[in-house]
This record gives sequence, C-alpha cells and structure tokens, in this order.
Amino acid sequence: MRYMVLVKATAESESGQLPEDPTVFEEMNRFNEQLVKAGVLLAGEGLHPSSQGARVRFDGQGGTTVTDGPFAETKELIAGFWILDVKSKEEALEWVRRAPMQPGEELEVRRVYEAEDFGDALPEHIKEFEAELRAKAASQRP
Repeated sequence: MRYMVLVKATAESESGQLPEDPTVFEEMNRFNEQLVKAGVLLAGEGLHPSSQGARVRFDGQGGTTVTDGPFAETKELIAGFWILDVKSKEEALEWVRRAPMQPGEELEVRRVYEAEDFGDALPEHIKEFEAELRAKAASQRP
C-alpha cells in the first residue's frame, strides 16, 4: 500500500525562511536514510512557498482561471511530502511518528488509490493501460 504523508505548511515555510540550524537538515537526512534502508521511501520532496506557485480553476466549459500565490490559508497548504510503500496504515504511522518535525508542525497521512481499489468500476483495459503508463514512466526516469 502506498501512503502519502503531507507536510502541512507553517508561517515559516510560507515565508520561504529556511532553518538556520543545520541539525534540522541532518536529522531529516537521517530519517530519510532510514526510510530508504527499510525500502519504504518512493518519493519525498519539500515545496517552495505558495508565493511561487499558482492555482488553476476549471470552469467546466474548457476554460481556466489562474490565480498566482501566495495563498492565505497557511493551515490548508502543503510544504512537502513523502510517498511510502508500506504494508498498512499502522506501519505508515509508525514511520511518521519518527519524523523529525518541529513542535507544532503537522503531518497528514493519506492512502494513495491503487487500480484494485476501484473494483469493477474500472474496466480491465484501463487498468492495463495505467500499468503500462506507470512502467513506461518508471523506465524513463534517470
């Protein structure tokens, strides 16, 4: 099972302020190394502040509206993520509880849909096509 761990934004992350203490980076590197050694880390990245991003709203008629950041509701924004491949939600939570987060920071754990989760609602040819796309994308990564 894949789980996405969402790192919720804070006022500091939204300001673009980087940690001044290098031990913050060292602790995160150690944690990420543990995830890699355990074979559970599929991806993990930090995100720039929303001031460097944009939102795209679709109007349902083929049109879009682009709104440049920053966005006001910091508590609703994401500052980074991990994608973990684990056996259960409990295992994901075990890893997340070890993350070297600062006081007050928050992580959200969400399961990623797999083709099998859609059951009969997803036609077999779509499942096969998606599997082919995933394999192709994986083979194209450096």
